[in-house]
Amino acid sequence: MSRKLLVGYLVAAAILAVSPFMMDAYELDVLNSVGLYALLALSLNLILGDAGLFNMGHAAFYAVGAYTAAILNTRFEIPILWALPICGLAAALFAALVARPVIHLRGDYLLIVTIGMGEIVRIALVNDVFGLTGGANGIFGIARPEIFGHRVKTPVDFFVLIWGAVAVTVFLFHRLEQSRFGRALNYLREDPVAAEGSGVNTARYKLVAFALGAGWAGMAGAIYAGKMRTISPESFNFWESVVLFLIVILGGAGSIPGVLLGSFLVVALPEMFRGFATARMLVFGLVMMVMMVVRREGLLPIRTVRFRTKDVKRAEAAPKDVKGAEVAR
Repeated sequence: MSRKLLVGYLVAAAILAVSPFMMDAYELDVLNSVGLYALLALSLNLILGDAGLFNMGHAAFYAVGAYTAAILNTRFEIPILWALPICGLAAALFAALVARPVIHLRGDYLLIVTIGMGEIVRIALVNDVFGLTGGANGIFGIARPEIFGHRVKTPVDFFVLIWGAVAVTVFLFHRLEQSRFGRALNYLREDPVAAEGSGVNTARYKLVAFALGAGWAGMAGAIYAGKMRTISPESFNFWESVVLFLIVILGGAGSIPGVLLGSFLVVALPEMFRGFATARMLVFGLVMMVMMVVRREGLLPIRTVRFRTKDVKRAEAAPKDVKGAEVAR
């Protein structure tokens, strides 16, 4: 992580730390919604931004996690936060099962399949699968999360929980980017053929990325269920997937700071202009269109490695051994 990026995170953390003392309950709740969407968008960024897999059915994994948490809590009285690993695992397994037959698809074809997958999950929830999902009415009476015996119920409590989860996610995903697995995903995004030629098992890495992103979305869904206490299929419709896709593309696919900025712009700005109810979405849509034309790589795109001319000349002038490899200096 560069020093400039670290400073940016510290400044953002300082601003967030004082936010509960400067905002009313409604404004803080909006900020909590930004945090939830940031969690979801970061999980989608792993699939779309890092691995380059077009996924517009991400709300399906969000729904699997939320419904798993709701069922475990209402039927078996398992606390929401204890159920987080189970929700993540359920969403990851579901993603692996549905993605395995289609993971070889690319571009628009995979996009269409994921749209269909998201709608299938929503319709299945509406039709009360196995009598567990409550049909169109959803599931009620979900208990609030508890941390060390303290029940999370106020906007300030959820602020600590949600943004704490965002901080952990940002740290882990930055570490993942710097790992061998993260570099392999970047190779996949840039050139799948070259990556496969370099020995990267493309099918396996794509599947793992899909499952990992889905599992993180499932855990975010569990937090959402504990916050709302009521969930229904309409909370996980196609529009939710579109919003998440927009956040990643707007902020910069593959860029963690870009995703965080995109979450704020897409979720918070419309709320700030709620007074202009008749025109706010029109203006917002026009701004998005202009941004995509003027800056197609996103607001904070990932940094590309650029070699200086003198470095290239120095490498070319370096002595070679009989095999053509550069002699170690």
